[in-house]
Amino acid sequence: MKIIKNPSQETWEEVLKRPTQTIDDIEATVNEIFAEVKSKGDQAIAKYTSLFDGISLANMEVSTEEMQQAQKEISTELKEAIQLAKDNITKFHAAQKTDRVEVETQNGVKCWQEKRPIQKVGLYIPGGSAPLFSTILMLAVPAQLAGCQEIVLCTPPDKNGKINPAILYTAHLCGVTKIFKVGGIQAIAGLTFGTKTIPQVYKIFGPGNQFVTVAKQLATRFNVAIDMPAGPSELLVFADSTANASFVASDLLSQAEHGADSQVILVTTSEEILKEVEKEVQQQIQDLPRLKIAEQAIENSKLILVESEETALNLINEYAPEHFIVVVQNEDFFVSGIQNAGSVFIGNYTPESAGDYASGTNHTLPTNAYAKQYSGVNLDSFQKSMTFQKINETGIQTIGKAIELMAEAEGLQAHKNAVSLRLKSVAS
Repeated sequence: MKIIKNPSQETWEEVLKRPTQTIDDIEATVNEIFAEVKSKGDQAIAKYTSLFDGISLANMEVSTEEMQQAQKEISTELKEAIQLAKDNITKFHAAQKTDRVEVETQNGVKCWQEKRPIQKVGLYIPGGSAPLFSTILMLAVPAQLAGCQEIVLCTPPDKNGKINPAILYTAHLCGVTKIFKVGGIQAIAGLTFGTKTIPQVYKIFGPGNQFVTVAKQLATRFNVAIDMPAGPSELLVFADSTANASFVASDLLSQAEHGADSQVILVTTSEEILKEVEKEVQQQIQDLPRLKIAEQAIENSKLILVESEETALNLINEYAPEHFIVVVQNEDFFVSGIQNAGSVFIGNYTPESAGDYASGTNHTLPTNAYAKQYSGVNLDSFQKSMTFQKINETGIQTIGKAIELMAEAEGLQAHKNAVSLRLKSVAS
């Protein structure tokens, strides 16, 4: 990890730079695959599955038999762990439900807002080196709670054309309606346009690599919404002398093992903690099965020493981390002062892994500084707010004159007439 001491604010942009490719590097490939899937459908999906995943499939949809087999392959202990996580995620997201909001803005003018589910949603679940079945919990549970009618899941197959049984088990548990063995750009294109096999959806959710991120952004050009631009995982920890260096290092490595393009950062006011964490990272990384991936991510990562907590908070808000862990004596200063972060973890005994799996909060979060303007996935992500209004005779008399004056001032005579005719009718 690169050590940076007291960087001036003028250098923060360079210091906090993420190890991501520009969209220009990827967009040509994404455009080509999208165009082919749009014109050739399943044929193009099969072509790119063979090219990228090394497997030709007779049927890309997961069968009932495969689902049943997956149930048998999961241990009782893992099933219980998944159920515990599901219960907590359900509890937290169910608490986000809101009642109808109703207001009489003027006598006779009643306005209200109600939530409606997005009818068709697509979930993208990475399944390459790490089969992220936990992401199904994070997406399918709130989709079910919201009342989505179709929950379509795409995930890449392995070299034998199979899906990890934990993915299939969790998808079945959470009410996913269809599962397809399709990954990468072609999966996002299939959900965007629909094919003979894959249904078209209205909104696409889920993390992925930079190709998937750009594909999701391209999907928005074709009237499909996305949860957020979510790319390679990232974590920033602020720790002072009260932090446990071993814990901090383990948290940094927990995100570093996600992928070679992940980034982790420690910000601290304590040079001693900086040195201890650096030493712990070097020791702990040697025991990781995903050593090579973690080592590449660590090369992109930084240990930053700053002079004050105020400087640290400003720097963290500028970086806008996906995950922010704060282990510090002056806890309230950071908790109240953080403006830009996807999810915040507080104290020595709150690892980021808890949010990834079982505490109840959602782990699908904005990366690449999008935490400045995006929220993480929540119940509202799967719903739309619709407004309603009903005006009676008294109401149109109360606000009618104001509408006429405003419409006339904007030069929109038909708008004015729509009110004037009603006012005459009430007066007669």
